[in-house]
Amino acid sequence: MTDTYQTINHPATAEYQVKGSKFIAYAQMVGNPTDVQAFLEMVKKNHPKATHHCYAYRLGANKQQNYRSNDDGEPSGTAGRPILGQIDSKNLSNIMVIVVRYYGGTKLGVSGLISAYKSAARAALDAAEIVTKEITEMFTISFNYLCMNEVMTILKRLPAEIVQQEFHNRCCIRLCIARRFSAQLAEQLLEVEGLELEQEPP
Repeated sequence: MTDTYQTINHPATAEYQVKGSKFIAYAQMVGNPTDVQAFLEMVKKNHPKATHHCYAYRLGANKQQNYRSNDDGEPSGTAGRPILGQIDSKNLSNIMVIVVRYYGGTKLGVSGLISAYKSAARAALDAAEIVTKEITEMFTISFNYLCMNEVMTILKRLPAEIVQQEFHNRCCIRLCIARRFSAQLAEQLLEVEGLELEQEPP
């Protein structure tokens, strides 16, 4: 099981034109379904008069899950799948590509559409900077306030990032850590008396 994945560092865009139709591709890193919906709504808001807003995305490092493609009214398989194919050809995850089409008056046919959406998506990804990121996992821990120093010492020893914290008689910390350190972190934390640890689903 790999502990890293490839994605893009910053949003990228590109245009492709054929027979009067204009295809504008947008590529952006996304981390969850909420990001996906927000990105799609933003592009639709920026292009309200476009004929189609076709897209594909892939979330997570597991290539068998968490992906989707959408033809948005184009003939089945002519838009979303070619876009997804370009994402997969570069072995990218946690990414979404949206291709907006303005119809130019001339039908392109099935093969023409596939080529156009593929070319637009590829151009946007070619314009992007591809980076390697570590797969992370989220944990929530709760513990007695008297154990604070012991817990914080463990968290400082390993590259754990505190995302949220509440300190009362019973303290609660939500944290993020690279997957390759997660087993080590759990082992050390569970040695703290009375500490409860819960791993969030991916």
